[in-house]
Amino acid sequence: MNVDHLIDSLKTMDSYKRYGKVIRVVGLMIESKGPKTSIGDVCYIHTTTGKKQKIKAEVVGFQEENVLLMPFSYIKDISVGSLVEAAHRPLEIKAGASLIGKVLDGMGNPLDGSVLPRGLNRIPTENDPPNPMERPRINESIQLGIRSIDSLLTVGKGQRVGIFAGSGVGKSTLLGMVARNSTADLNVIALIGERGREVLDFIERDLGEEGLRRSVVIVATSDQPALMRIKGAQTATAIAEYFRDQGKNVMLMMDSVTRVAMAQREIGLAVGEPPTTKGYTPSVFAILPKLLERSGTNKHGTITAFYTVLVDGDDFNEPISDTVRGILDGHFILDRNLANKGQFPAVNILKSISRVMNDIVPIEHRKSADRFRELLSSYVDAEDLINIGAYKRGSSKIVDEAIQSYPSILSFLKQEVDEDVSFDDAVQRLLVEFRKDVQ
Repeated sequence: MNVDHLIDSLKTMDSYKRYGKVIRVVGLMIESKGPKTSIGDVCYIHTTTGKKQKIKAEVVGFQEENVLLMPFSYIKDISVGSLVEAAHRPLEIKAGASLIGKVLDGMGNPLDGSVLPRGLNRIPTENDPPNPMERPRINESIQLGIRSIDSLLTVGKGQRVGIFAGSGVGKSTLLGMVARNSTADLNVIALIGERGREVLDFIERDLGEEGLRRSVVIVATSDQPALMRIKGAQTATAIAEYFRDQGKNVMLMMDSVTRVAMAQREIGLAVGEPPTTKGYTPSVFAILPKLLERSGTNKHGTITAFYTVLVDGDDFNEPISDTVRGILDGHFILDRNLANKGQFPAVNILKSISRVMNDIVPIEHRKSADRFRELLSSYVDAEDLINIGAYKRGSSKIVDEAIQSYPSILSFLKQEVDEDVSFDDAVQRLLVEFRKDVQ
């Protein structure tokens, strides 16, 4: 044991605890006089009324010489004069293999109130994205177990994809299928801003016992403070990074990144940021790339990430959708019209794209997928004429072929929720049914 090192540590250790005191509370924002601290550091607010406790908060800004704090929990017992203790470090959580199969809150604690297993490692919730020069290229596909995506929108290990949809079009069900059927080593699933009722529904119905056994689920419901919702997203990403650094191929799923942006908007408005596009503050558009760029590949392993984007009014060009689509490596559009017709998954193949597919699939696979899109696009363009009987067979060769192939196309795109389709079976069916038309 290096005694000299311990002695040096004791000599340089700050033996004083520094305190400030609360001088104002406005909404969820707490303003204190002192202590000396930095942005992102954790502070403990000592309550003086009711049940005496220490409420954890984070430094989110400064107003002149006062510290602006945002709490991780409710603030009903905080009063003017409550002491504020500085921890002089950002929030840390614990991670390790024994977390697999557990449901955690936004700070990494078991949601059922149990105790964390021993032998876990402490990690920060906020990390920098990998150096661009140390990101290996994506050159290998990953099975998701969904026929239309694996064959027509092939995803690579380490790719980041957005799932864009309005409410009630099947985002959670799609994520549950991926969690159960993918070939990733494990799943890290973040449920951010969900209704409390939907958490158990997702875990028991969509994820299932089989999916939970290979997953870590992080939950921050809509009733929790804005900071806790943001920390839920950061905690999930940090846990995924931990397993990636162990050499794992991790599947990260976040539902939804829109609610992360809304939480940051709440914080930004509370600290005095000016609202810009549709009321979103500038910090929203700063936090999104920093969060989304943390996933992907590094020299140890991969994080294949799916981020759902809740599209208000089915407007796919609203600010958050437009920003996220520009950051990620592909986007899947879930179409309400397809869902209304009974097609599930309701992925609009013609409006969706995987930006790495052409680099990771053989040429015959790519050509067959292109042929599939050509036939589907031709049918969709002529669908109104076909339905009213105005199209005359023979007017267009490609439309004639599309009409003949449409039952096969529709059968190919539909898949039952409990149907597990392997990547090889999906591609083989695509080649068998559409390869004959490839020149």
